[in-house]
Amino acid sequence: MKRKYLLITIGLLAVGLLFYYIGWSFSPGSYGKAETYELNVSERILIEIINEVKSENNLNTNSFADHKSKHWYSIYFEYKDKNQIIHALTRPKNKTTTTFYFANYKNKTDLGNWIDANEYFWWWKNSKAKNEFEERILERIKEKIKKRKPNNGYN
Repeated sequence: MKRKYLLITIGLLAVGLLFYYIGWSFSPGSYGKAETYELNVSERILIEIINEVKSENNLNTNSFADHKSKHWYSIYFEYKDKNQIIHALTRPKNKTTTTFYFANYKNKTDLGNWIDANEYFWWWKNSKAKNEFEERILERIKEKIKKRKPNNGYN
C-alpha cells in the first residue's frame, strides 16, 4: 500500500515538473527568460544612475547604443576584461517603481548568439552570469539609489 502511494507521489511530481518545464520553455513575452529586479525609483532617475555607474566603472560600450523602444529602454554594458556585452532593460511599473531586467549577454566578437539570462532550465547553469551581473552592476545601482533616497524617485 505504501509503495502504491509512493509511486503516485513520484508520478505527480514528474507530471508537475513536466508542466513547469513546458511553461518555462515557452516563456511568454519579448523577454520571458530575463531576470527581473524591482527598484524603488522612477525610470528617469534609474537611467541617470545607470549612466553614472557605466561611466564610473568603465562599463560603457561602443558596440551598441542605449535606446527607447516601445515599452522598453534598452541599456548595454560591456565587461571589457571578458570582452562580453550585457543587455539590460528598464520598464516603469508606476511613477516610483521601475522593473530592471537582465535580459541577455554575448561575447563581443559573436554576431548575434545572445544567451538569455535564464537560458537554461537548471538554475545553477544560469547563476554564474546572474551573480556576476548582480555584483558588477546591480549592487552599484542599488547603492546609488540609497544615496538618492531623500528624493524618493521624484525629480
